[in-house]
Amino acid sequence: MDNRVSDLRIAITVDPEIPVPPAHYGGIERVVDMLARGLVERGHVVTVFAHRDSRSVGRLIAWPGRSSVSKADTVCNAGLLARHVFGGQFDLVHSFSRVAYMLPILPLSIPKLMTYQRAITRHSVVLGHLLSRGSLHFSAISRFMIRQVQDIGFWHIVSNGVPLATYAFRSAVAENAPLVFLGRIEEIKGPHVAIEVARRTGLPLVIAGNIPLEHRGWFDLHIAPHVDGDLVRYIGPVDDAQKSALLGSARAFLMPVLWEEPFGIVMAEAMACGTPVIGMRRGSVPEVIEDGVTGFVADTVDELVAAVARVGAIDRWAVRDRATRFYSDKAVVEGYIEVYEAMMAGQRTDATDRARA
Repeated sequence: MDNRVSDLRIAITVDPEIPVPPAHYGGIERVVDMLARGLVERGHVVTVFAHRDSRSVGRLIAWPGRSSVSKADTVCNAGLLARHVFGGQFDLVHSFSRVAYMLPILPLSIPKLMTYQRAITRHSVVLGHLLSRGSLHFSAISRFMIRQVQDIGFWHIVSNGVPLATYAFRSAVAENAPLVFLGRIEEIKGPHVAIEVARRTGLPLVIAGNIPLEHRGWFDLHIAPHVDGDLVRYIGPVDDAQKSALLGSARAFLMPVLWEEPFGIVMAEAMACGTPVIGMRRGSVPEVIEDGVTGFVADTVDELVAAVARVGAIDRWAVRDRATRFYSDKAVVEGYIEVYEAMMAGQRTDATDRARA
């Protein structure tokens, strides 16, 4: 039997701090924009609850509260969402924001999906499952994230991805191509480790990304002294066009994370350009990188250095192919539609079983 759904009226919520899409940093907001556009292209009616300066497709409803950590703002935003849902405007609610925003509507029978892109607390999952009486499903962007909560409720896995057309594929790079690090400049992201890899391999390194105010002192102490304009360059934040050019021209993208990264969209961005990814075995890195095929997974700095020497054996077409199949805008949108169909049919599915083959 064909379970495809069409013309769904879908509400998508995202935290109020950053517009959809963002100008620079804002991985979740980029995914929400990509999903909303894909759903509209497929004939669904989308309403996005987001920052008032958002310019995504569909209908925009601006949150009155501007902070997701403010209790008063949370109450205001939850009330706004509830008023629209109580009015029968939607067939399904998809939250990329906080579970608290859905508290008034949890007991309703309308299908609801809570997508986690950050660390998951067991308490919030238990509370959501109990209050919703099973009408709230959960999804995460990696299997790593749900290890401690997958016994509660209904879970789906849909990886993050990128608009493939935004990233130009490069089948080959220059002989003197640099290594690249792109991300927030803070200790847990490992830019200092990337510098160590560059120093030990003798290869140039380009560092791009924003420096959070609270990490400026760490940057000044651990990164700035190594930025010499020759071996190590820091170029600041980059927009999409700059990012495509930077990642596409890289010998390899370094992902030396020192924390349990839930996904890391920048890996998908690099792979979309055909650029191999070399990362530490933390969080979802081993799920995204197909070791020896699209890059290398390392346990130590020594292994990162050794992987750089082997990166020439990676077929950049294979890297792009994996990005196309599993981490493209089409893959993400189809993955969530598959979940919506299962929810509307009262079923449970795993939308990324195919991504693990």
